[in-house]
Amino acid sequence: MKGRPLGSQIRQKVIEILYIMGVGCGYDIYKIYLELFPKVTMRSIYYHLRKGLDTGEFRIKKAGKVKGDYSWGNEAEKVYYELGDNAKASLNEKVKAYFDKNKK
Repeated sequence: MKGRPLGSQIRQKVIEILYIMGVGCGYDIYKIYLELFPKVTMRSIYYHLRKGLDTGEFRIKKAGKVKGDYSWGNEAEKVYYELGDNAKASLNEKVKAYFDKNKK
């Protein structure tokens, strides 16, 4: 078999996070990822979210512009993701413990 394998460890970990979160924007997913797993770039998380849209592992729940005071201007686009039909979550214990601890 030639080429890269379809799966990704980073994307699988994002699936595990979204499995418990339900819905989340890329930056929130990135912040949780950094607390639980080895460091990755925000760019990498967004790449895997876009790739997951192509593979059906994620889908867009909603998207819209948010007003605020950002370094690049007064508006940002937020895209909220949820799990798609092809996502295979396995309830990662590390992720579950994180959400259990932070709910209280």
